[in-house]
Amino acid sequence: MTDVELMQAGKIHYWSNEEIDAMNFRAKKLIYEYNNTKPHEGDKRNDILKELIGKIDGSCIILQPFHCDYGKYIEIGDGTFINYDCIILDACKVKIGSHVLIGPRTCIYSATHPIYAPVRIAGYDISKPVTIGDNVWLGGNVVVNPGVTIGDGSVIGSGSVVTKDIPANVVAAGNPCRVIREINEEDKEYWEKLRDEYLQSR
Repeated sequence: MTDVELMQAGKIHYWSNEEIDAMNFRAKKLIYEYNNTKPHEGDKRNDILKELIGKIDGSCIILQPFHCDYGKYIEIGDGTFINYDCIILDACKVKIGSHVLIGPRTCIYSATHPIYAPVRIAGYDISKPVTIGDNVWLGGNVVVNPGVTIGDGSVIGSGSVVTKDIPANVVAAGNPCRVIREINEEDKEYWEKLRDEYLQSR
């Protein structure tokens, strides 16, 4: 297997070679163009995203600045919104579902390093995929670590560091991030009531 294949398979690999460096350089050029577009150049940003991101189902919004390693290993679902200053290290696949809200300065890491220093400083890496389900909300400054899956509909509190899988339809927060409670019928009734009051006032 090549180092790129090993990287995508979640196996130890050398972090830099001609193929990996070329993919990273390509991403850097596109990211530079994206981050330096003018506010009114929405069509240009969309065209760059289509070239940079591996798969976009429908449409999404990513506010500038945005940074990633390669882009081609990122999948984003329809209606997803990514706020300012997001960093995605996509050495392995990072799959983000539909209608996901990602707060400012959120970091999503699929890349990690060996614990044992001599192997680490020799330039070896390892990576694990990250999956974020549909309708998830990540608050600002959330860190999602390699290998994590966050289930559909869950909310992750601001500043959390997600080190383990989070089930669907829960509120979770903290460092390390832990489930606080399930999202329940009371939440549904409360937020639908506020929405309906708003609609009736229009």
